[in-house]
Amino acid sequence: MIPVELSRIVISENSNQQIIWLKETQGERNFPIIIGFFEAMAIERNIKQNSYERPLTHDLLARVIVQLGGKLERLEVTKIKDNTFYANMILSRNGQTVELDCRPSDGIALASGFQAPIFVAEEVIDEVHSQSAPPDAVDFPEDEEEKPDDA
Repeated sequence: MIPVELSRIVISENSNQQIIWLKETQGERNFPIIIGFFEAMAIERNIKQNSYERPLTHDLLARVIVQLGGKLERLEVTKIKDNTFYANMILSRNGQTVELDCRPSDGIALASGFQAPIFVAEEVIDEVHSQSAPPDAVDFPEDEEEKPDDA
């Protein structure tokens, strides 16, 4: 497993698909994962350390884990199949380890709140990095303002 970090998050209110970029912590390979709006907002909220008075879904799950005496040890992105990423949350509680299947976006949202490390299987990075353009080369949708004609 290769340690990675969240290197970029692109949130567009005009799209149902948001993009996060993961990059090797000790390398140059990076790749995007398309995620949903709510997961992107949860990740951004955790990165900026913003909170709401009442817990949102990812906050609630984090509270449940903590209240039950658990800890999110790490997130592992384990495979990609038919353009879908698969991941496992590795939790610990009372000396026992529990592995839970999850969507990478939900796992990253929780990992960002717990400040838990993220790992990606070597074969996943090899496959997706060869298909990905670097973040600066990707055209992301931007909000366009209407500009008056020069008459």
